[in-house]
Amino acid sequence: MSANVWAVLSDEQRLRWTFTPFAHVGPLTFGMTHEQVQAAVHGVLGVACSDGWADLWLERSAGAEPTGPAITTYYDEWNGLAGVAVNALRGPQVTLDGLRLVGQRPSRLERDFTEHLAAHSLELRYSQGGDPCSPQLGLVLRAQRADDVVLSRPVMVAKAWAEGCWDVSEGHIPTREWTTFAS
Repeated sequence: MSANVWAVLSDEQRLRWTFTPFAHVGPLTFGMTHEQVQAAVHGVLGVACSDGWADLWLERSAGAEPTGPAITTYYDEWNGLAGVAVNALRGPQVTLDGLRLVGQRPSRLERDFTEHLAAHSLELRYSQGGDPCSPQLGLVLRAQRADDVVLSRPVMVAKAWAEGCWDVSEGHIPTREWTTFAS
């Protein structure tokens, strides 16, 4: 019997990570090489790579069937690790100042995110696809299909990629990210 590709991990089943803008996402520090990323997640996440990006899969010991990537990491030749996208279905629960970013209802998260930005006098932008974003945090809140619903899929970027992170055509976030879970 095959694993359910639409299965969504509960918060209790997810790894717990924090996001510090332009510094780190859980154990992943912006600027790391691919080899350093592999070492940082060894024993928890397996890695499948390609040119310029890598998918990190949950290992069976994490309590979930590895039905797809938990995280996608993006690299560039000058900045090393420059982007981290967390899978809405099976990725770690990443928090920013207590705000849960992964696997949430997009409308509720957008409201909470907007309030968070206003409280810190930060700018709200939207991508061409309607994804809320803050270039001052290097954070784009995308949506990802989970069978008949959509859930939040955050993309966090290094400072070098922050300007224009909302811009699907001119920004640094690879086209692969914008098209993978497009509705």
